[in-house]
Amino acid sequence: MLVAYKTINQKIAMGLLSFMPKEKDVKKLQKTIERYENDPDWKLYLWKEDDFVGIVGISIENDVALLQHLCVNPSFRQEGIGKMILYELKSIIPCELKPTKETKNFVLACMEDGKTS
Repeated sequence: MLVAYKTINQKIAMGLLSFMPKEKDVKKLQKTIERYENDPDWKLYLWKEDDFVGIVGISIENDVALLQHLCVNPSFRQEGIGKMILYELKSIIPCELKPTKETKNFVLACMEDGKTS
């Protein structure tokens, strides 16, 4: 289930975001989290099973939600969690979801198997 990010979950969020290739550097990661915490157009959600195992972040621009980040803990990959995250995210955002350059391949793979439509 998707849970809106709260600062109490900052360390968990940073850990999950660090699995993204462009978020390995600690300073870059801190700036990313700071943006989600301070920019009202940037929204971050955690995916919770028994524990938090995934994360998704969007930015809203001109009635479009851009998928900035999507990551699942490597121990939980290949279980369809990323697809479930996209499916639930689409149900709670009030606008169209579009991928960024970094998230495009994953979103296209999800659409090809028809599980997020």
